Amino acid sequence: MSGAGDGGPRLLAISDLHVGYEANRLIVERMRPETDEDWLIVAGDVAERSTDILWALRTLKQHFSTVVWLPGNHELWTPPDDPVQLRGDARYRHLVERIRGLGVLTPEDPYPLWEGEQGPVAVVPMFLLYDYTWRDGTPGATTKEEALAHSRDLGVVCNDERFLHPDPLPGLDDWCRARVAETEARLEALDPALPTVLANHFPLHPDPTRILRYPSFALWCGTERTEQWHTRFRATEVVYGHLHIPRVMWRDGVRFTEVSLGYPREWGRREAGPAGPRRILTGRQGVRR
Repeated sequence: MSGAGDGGPRLLAISDLHVGYEANRLIVERMRPETDEDWLIVAGDVAERSTDILWALRTLKQHFSTVVWLPGNHELWTPPDDPVQLRGDARYRHLVERIRGLGVLTPEDPYPLWEGEQGPVAVVPMFLLYDYTWRDGTPGATTKEEALAHSRDLGVVCNDERFLHPDPLPGLDDWCRARVAETEARLEALDPALPTVLANHFPLHPDPTRILRYPSFALWCGTERTEQWHTRFRATEVVYGHLHIPRVMWRDGVRFTEVSLGYPREWGRREAGPAGPRRILTGRQGVRR
């Protein structure tokens, strides 16, 4: 785990825990903060089955002072072996209530204020989804339908198309638009002098998707509606996952940090092994701590 040796509380983040894999489950069991006051943002894709999601967040809450969760796409799947067969928004609302019961913060709660180093900062967990508008990987496609058809022809189709349901709305893009509008209104209501940490499972800007092995997969990665949010809403850092490509990049002076653990077959190939929680708010561009 990265961090300075100053002994102060740390704002940490990780995503894509995928604890359905035993090796990842062991990592979560052994995960510990560096100080008793450390916060942990869990930026989605904890697991697919509701029992695994609750186990992981309960385990993390036993050790971290504050745990902030936001969903990825996998939490919202309705796999046939899950004891909870709710779909779409009903599944999301069910998870929110169960996770709140663990003492974990969700996107439906007031945004907490980080008062540690480089605070105060509003920590903003978001649930935004995607709307198929990132089409650079599907040349010539001008509509959602054309882009999806092109991607299917390439054999690149996200499993969301089988397991993620937008009920009661007709499409995932409709759900995305509704979530973006609701979140946008909440962000606009924040104190305009207050900086933010924007945390979302999906990247807010398409730049991180430029290095995808299959460029058309960007269809399932975000929405053009958030591409200016990092400057519009005073982000000091943007936290995301989903891509399973842990790295840091900068745009408009804002640090974008991909914080995924990923699947064992992915982190097992890395010389450094699995990446633990990454420290957020470590300084401005060009400053390393």
